[in-house]
Amino acid sequence: MIDANARPAGALRTWLGFAGLCLAMFMAVLDIQIVVTSLGVIEKSLDIGADRMSWVQTSYLIAEIITIPLTGLLMRVLSMRTLVIAATIMFVLASVGCAASTGFASLVGFRVLQGMAAGVLMPVVFAAVFLLFRPGTEQAVATVLGGVVAVIAPSMGPIMGGLITENLSWHWLFLINVGPGVIVVLITLLCLPREPRQLGLLRDLDIASVVMIAGSLAALEIGLKQAPELGWLSPVTLSLLLGCAVLMALTVIRPKPAVDFSLLRDRYLAYGCALSFFVGIGLYGSVYLMPVFLSLVRYMGPVEIGMVVLVTGLAQLVSAPVSVLLDRIAPARLLSILGFAAFAAGLFMSGFETRLSGYDELFWPQVVRGIALGFCIVPVTRFALGFLPLDRVSDGSGLYNLSRALGGVIGIALIDTILFTRTSEHADRLQEMMTADPAAASALMAIPPEEFPDPDDPLGLLGVMDIIQETAVTMAINEAWLMMGGLTSLALLLLWRLGPIREPKPGVPMGQQAEF
Repeated sequence: MIDANARPAGALRTWLGFAGLCLAMFMAVLDIQIVVTSLGVIEKSLDIGADRMSWVQTSYLIAEIITIPLTGLLMRVLSMRTLVIAATIMFVLASVGCAASTGFASLVGFRVLQGMAAGVLMPVVFAAVFLLFRPGTEQAVATVLGGVVAVIAPSMGPIMGGLITENLSWHWLFLINVGPGVIVVLITLLCLPREPRQLGLLRDLDIASVVMIAGSLAALEIGLKQAPELGWLSPVTLSLLLGCAVLMALTVIRPKPAVDFSLLRDRYLAYGCALSFFVGIGLYGSVYLMPVFLSLVRYMGPVEIGMVVLVTGLAQLVSAPVSVLLDRIAPARLLSILGFAAFAAGLFMSGFETRLSGYDELFWPQVVRGIALGFCIVPVTRFALGFLPLDRVSDGSGLYNLSRALGGVIGIALIDTILFTRTSEHADRLQEMMTADPAAASALMAIPPEEFPDPDDPLGLLGVMDIIQETAVTMAINEAWLMMGGLTSLALLLLWRLGPIREPKPGVPMGQQAEF
């Protein structure tokens, strides 16, 4: 097991190795968003039906969410160094396979392999924070760097995807991973410490629990994908969600499951996972919802969308030094409370847009969220994982990152439910309001009163149908922002219930820290 206290403080090789891990995580997270803006191009090129294109994303997410909680086991069996090399090589080869795909089956198959490799790369980064660096400033800086990468990567996806598709071809959405992948492998070989492998652990592996975990998380992901369209109470959705619950319950009660859920008995890891879940709702929900508004209402292209959504990542990057400084002098719970309060406020701020809102109106909510994210990630990561024994940090990191991923997929499912159900309701209400209360309808639709059509003129109504639809979509999107803000605010109740947190003692190895 790596011991951060056995090396010179701030060793350059260690920081280079961690930079390689961050680059690997950047590729994995980026690959989710970079493809979104070019699905239409891929659909036409490979002659794939529009109804099946969503599986290009869903297959990646299912595979990723299955392997995230298995990271701890894989790190013990293979060692961190070998796991990162193997996962990166697998990711690169699968990326080449995606670029060479000639149809739906091959593309989805390679996306599954991509997702499986990507699923271990984010937990490895946050585990490495505690395995490679000493408590205190080193861990705080490393946590901020990992958090910045996790936020900037999805923000850069749309703009990079748009630029690549417009100037090269869709194949380069995947081939772009080859160069960084080679760099990651070389850095990992040269800079990360060697550890003994424990291949003997595979003899005692509970394979049945691996199968049940995979089935449970796959059923959850598919159920959440179908719920907004089919309904949360539809037989298909209920069957999938019930299957998820049953399989997970059967896994948890097994004597030695592949994922050690007993770690959640540590109340600080449990609280950290719950808070990470709320971060996932707000982070991935906002990264998903902003392009929806900009494309459906503002009719922006991928590059324009990317320029707008990049603000959140840049705001976190600029505020990162402040996060590190305050993390050293302020209690973790206080910073977390301030961070989640500001993050929820940033989400609420986006809930009052109009169909004409543009870069200026979207700027400050993104800045608030970007600054807040550092204070939602750094202190929470530190108290969630920083008190675990060294040999359990990787398992804890898998559960911690799984919670954030689950928050993202559940948040997006709730967003889609609002968009599916509320948009048509708002459109009908606007048409009724045009006759019953023209002044209110004019204000909601952002049409000057003097330009508002006569409600009794069918041609006038026909002329504003697009505006009615844009306004209805905007109103539904605003409700989704308010929903995310409300759910994220629940994190403040958790932090109040958590109580004061004793800070880790500098220089004392993890596993030997005093109890909270």
